[in-house]
Amino acid sequence: MKGKLYLIPTTLGDTEPLEVMPLSVKKVIEHLDYFIVENEKSARRFIKRITPTKAQSSLQLMLLDKYSDDFETQNYLDICDKGVSIGLLSEAGVPAVADPGATIVKLAHEKGVQVVPLVGPSSILLAMMGSGMNGQNFAFNGYLPIDKSERKRAIKDLEKLSRDKNQSQIFIETPYRNEKMLDDLRATLSPDTRICVACDITLPSEYIKTHTAKQWKSVKPDLHKRPTIFIIHK
Repeated sequence: MKGKLYLIPTTLGDTEPLEVMPLSVKKVIEHLDYFIVENEKSARRFIKRITPTKAQSSLQLMLLDKYSDDFETQNYLDICDKGVSIGLLSEAGVPAVADPGATIVKLAHEKGVQVVPLVGPSSILLAMMGSGMNGQNFAFNGYLPIDKSERKRAIKDLEKLSRDKNQSQIFIETPYRNEKMLDDLRATLSPDTRICVACDITLPSEYIKTHTAKQWKSVKPDLHKRPTIFIIHK
């Protein structure tokens, strides 16, 4: 039998792993030696934290980052043909959702390798759950443009899409530009459009608030360098 590809979530910050994910994640990691990771140092730290007795010397780590060679990554799942399973480990949250790894999952399907997604914290879904907005119809839009005029146009387009389809619109920003993003939302959206700001999800400093654009003008949270999800709904 072929080995499997396990999609392994990690924490969204400095949280004890078993406080935010089930024991099944620990059990899978205990039985794996091969992992595809974005950063070797942080991957080893997480594996050590969730399975303290696992020997670090047994780990075989393959890098998947922006510098990875496509030809090389095409061979990452070859070991599965020998019955060996591999873990695809996220840097934060769940793999392949606003996170590297989709190309490896695609490759697994092409090679007939069974894909096994494991339960863990997803900042996108947790923010959606806590927003009070339409959870029956929503879209994740990744990053908005950096250019000011293009960003304003994108925000207005998402607002119109939300109104026309009754669809919650989710997006993210580089953490050091979070406060600028909120300023642009306050200035660009209609006063009655709702904005949810969800940051440091699952951490002791977690902050999730939904207000109208007008109400946000008098609310000034400290979002600088804090991982944040933004959601709007008209």
